[in-house]
Amino acid sequence: MNSCAVGVLEEFNDIVFSYGVSDEYSFVLKKESQLYGRRASDIVSAVVSYFSSMYTMKWKDFFPHREIIYPAYFDGRAVCYPSSHILRDYLAWRQVDCHINNQYNTCFWMLVKSGKTKSAAQTYLKGTQVQEKNELLAQLSGTTDYYNKLPPMFRLGSSVYRSKKEKNTVDEKEEGGIVDKLCEKVVIEYCNIIEPSFWEAHPEILDS
Repeated sequence: MNSCAVGVLEEFNDIVFSYGVSDEYSFVLKKESQLYGRRASDIVSAVVSYFSSMYTMKWKDFFPHREIIYPAYFDGRAVCYPSSHILRDYLAWRQVDCHINNQYNTCFWMLVKSGKTKSAAQTYLKGTQVQEKNELLAQLSGTTDYYNKLPPMFRLGSSVYRSKKEKNTVDEKEEGGIVDKLCEKVVIEYCNIIEPSFWEAHPEILDS
């Protein structure tokens, strides 16, 4: 799924950021984008169809010994947020939701692994708060930091964006031949996008 999101950013230059959890990905277009004349239906149609195509094309890269049985398809919708601040609030909410769902699922499957039925595990977790789930994980795993040792992709979700770095290149027109040029590469990071530090480190994402 992350590979599909990378493919979307490589195809559509106006898309500057993506945040994904499981099979749900949000794509952010730059503020002044004129992609498809800013027609929401055309943008959604193009991005969703391209993402679906990438999923099918990349299947063999990840599952070389398994045939894809059903055609891949996804749905989508477009939302116009009035400011970068509100957009960041939305992305922060998505990351909070990622943590909540992952913590619940981790507890659920550990309870099942311990011998409870799926129904009993659901009943046990009903109404529990974050601290109670942390205590449960500590009890079942025998360690107080079990959750924090889980892969960050599952705890934080995936942030996909273009990273700009200086690269030494040969330019015959320049004296000396070697010049520094900015090159862009689409990267995936599993990082905290709720705190301002990420956005301060990458101001070009929302300023573009």
